Order: sequence, then C-alpha cells, then structure tokens
Amino acid sequence: MKKTAADFAHIPGWGIDADPKNEPTYPMRQRTGEEHDGRSWIRPDQQVLDQEVLHSIERPNYTAVVGNSVPPSGLSGLIRCFAFRYSENEYLHWLPLIAADKINIIEGLIDDLAHGTVPNIWAEKGYNSEWKYDKKGLAVTLATVTAVAAGVVFLLLPKKGGKR
Repeated sequence: MKKTAADFAHIPGWGIDADPKNEPTYPMRQRTGEEHDGRSWIRPDQQVLDQEVLHSIERPNYTAVVGNSVPPSGLSGLIRCFAFRYSENEYLHWLPLIAADKINIIEGLIDDLAHGTVPNIWAEKGYNSEWKYDKKGLAVTLATVTAVAAGVVFLLLPKKGGKR
C-alpha cells in the first residue's frame, strides 16, 4: 500500500515545502544548466605577489587575491615551507605546521626582548580572567608548569662527583 500525504498530515510541519512558492530552493529550479559547463564568470586579475605566499600543492596556481600580512620567516618559516611540499592529506603537512606555530611563539618572545619590550605573558595568556573565574584551575596549571620547569632544571644541573 502506497503512502499518501494525508497519511502524514498528523505530523506538525509535514508538507510545509509542498507549495513551490513557499519552498526556499524554488528559484533554483529555473536554472538553465550553464553552470555545469564550467566557470560562468570572468576571473579577476591576479594580485601582484610581492612576497612569498605558501599555497597547497593540490592547487596549480594562486587564488586571485591572497593574504600577505606576514611572510614566512625564521625557523618557523623554514618549517612551514617544508610542510607545504606535502599534500594536505598527509601528516607531514599538518604536524610541521603545528610545530611551526609553537616555534613562532618562542620567536615572537625573543623578538620582543630583542626590541626592548618585555612581554606581559600574564595578560596575554588571559590569566586575569582565569584568576577571576577559575582560581582552582589556574592554581593547578601554575603548579604543573612549576613542577615541570623544576624537573627540567633538576635534570640539567651538572652532577657533582657522580651524584646530584
């Protein structure tokens, strides 16, 4: 037995899209099919590239407009250039990019210190808000960081007479 619209009339909202004038996709039915022939617009002029822009190897060329706020530089830039030699579906693309982000943070701190600016890490990490709303969590975080730092210092201290 075939179901009809009347069989589902008891369901709230059933058949709401039955009226073609009320259906959001209705104008799409008037398409001519030309969009399947390829790009139906004229590609904008290519932005002038005045610095290195990294892009996926899956794409043969750059998009018409690219972001160019900060070119890759330093050790993190070298790691990023290495990562973009690999496909986006490989770990050798994403893992080096994550490492480059972490290294870039350290490079930024060194750059701040080199220019005579002492970074306000407490404020930049949002510890004021954590102190206000999650004192226990902040205490655990700080205790963990302190313990790890103390462990690293302990391991790096020179041994005296074969003993620590």
